Amino acid sequence: MSTAADTPPLPLPLPQAAPPSASDVPAPLTSRWWTRPVPLARIAVFRVIAYLFIPVDVFLTTAWVRAHADVPTEWYQPLLVARLLHLPAPTATLVLFVQWALVAAALAAATGRAPRLLGTSVFLLYAEWMVIAMSYGKVDHDRIAFLVALAVLPTIGRARFRDRRSSEAAGWAMAAVLVTVMLTYFLAAWAKIRFGGWDWATGSTLTRAVLRRGTDLSTWTLDVAWLLPAAQWVMLAFEFAAPLILLVRSDRARIGLVLFLLGFHVMVYAGVTIIFLPHCVAILSVLPWERLTASRPAPGDPTRLLCTGDPLTRRPSTTGP
Repeated sequence: MSTAADTPPLPLPLPQAAPPSASDVPAPLTSRWWTRPVPLARIAVFRVIAYLFIPVDVFLTTAWVRAHADVPTEWYQPLLVARLLHLPAPTATLVLFVQWALVAAALAAATGRAPRLLGTSVFLLYAEWMVIAMSYGKVDHDRIAFLVALAVLPTIGRARFRDRRSSEAAGWAMAAVLVTVMLTYFLAAWAKIRFGGWDWATGSTLTRAVLRRGTDLSTWTLDVAWLLPAAQWVMLAFEFAAPLILLVRSDRARIGLVLFLLGFHVMVYAGVTIIFLPHCVAILSVLPWERLTASRPAPGDPTRLLCTGDPLTRRPSTTGP
């Protein structure tokens, strides 16, 4: 006669997979692109770069804005945004106040403290600095991407250099900057054709630029008849193809894109001494800065569960490191 001890144990039921939650359901492609999470460590590094660039810009790149404190207010021709907001005409007191308040706010924001309050202050003050700069007959197009970066950084909140978390808010902010960088190139090409027609590409645009601002590295091109007109067509093609920038996904491709864009601007500066520094700073937002600061989680660190998981499902592991 068999006893209970002789009866083999019944097999335990296999765990059933949990039904997919709303967060597991794939979102539309455009939604995933706009809110693809970005490491907060990347934001922490780029934020320091952007805010520390402002004193450089105020005292070196656009030091000429300070001179508007000494010109008659009758020369002031406010931009559309200034007219809509009824911003006051720049007086000597206003220009000096914006200059020093902007520098102080930027240095304070670079510390990472009160990122929303200080970041918003920096954006508003820099926007006013640009209104003062561009309301006297000349408007530069190399500022818009940097302005957008200053506008979206406060929306992310606190971020630290070794923060291993990722944030959809950070992803949206960096996507906004990348789209603006792309539009800077694309709309530049559109403006060339809109205002200059196809004569911009077939004429002597670059030849005139080299004659006026050329260096020893570029004056030789004047002796090659076909070279500069061909470069104009290449520049137009490059700018009209700018939307392809949005297809860049991997970190390696992002690094390659930044090197290509910065190399282009360095080449332009070497040839005709024109450099779009604020735009170049905005381009740096594309780089995976977290590789320099975010350390790998140590064994036993609870946050390690956020960084490991089933390689097939890409979900956090529930069995430990």
